[in-house]
Amino acid sequence: MPHGRVAAPILIAVLIGLTACESSDLLGPGSPQGIEGIALLGPTCPVQTQDDPCPDQPHQARITVQDERGEFVTRFSTGEDGRFRVGLRAGRYTLVPESGNPFPIAEEQSVEVRPGIYTELVISFDSGIRTPSEA
Repeated sequence: MPHGRVAAPILIAVLIGLTACESSDLLGPGSPQGIEGIALLGPTCPVQTQDDPCPDQPHQARITVQDERGEFVTRFSTGEDGRFRVGLRAGRYTLVPESGNPFPIAEEQSVEVRPGIYTELVISFDSGIRTPSEA
């Protein structure tokens, strides 16, 4: 058998093996674990009192997920209701909310995903609205 005919099947087998070993932290929608929660924006009123509270409102936002080495895993958008659900392998991640210029703004969050459960999160965006006493 000529040398080229043996090499092609071996090369294909090696490439298939490498592809099969490649792992991704992102899992599909039916995943048994990951992160879920809501993004909220507040304050949304310049003045709030005990009699007239102004609760934070759901916020549609873009969030980047990085693995523990700081490498990109995925980017997602929350729904109009601020909610999100992302299947991830067990491990530690950092969520990096996309901020406005200069507002709204949110802090990065570290999260641990454990096998078989969804870790619940609230991502709080600061609207930048301040009352005179907060300025």
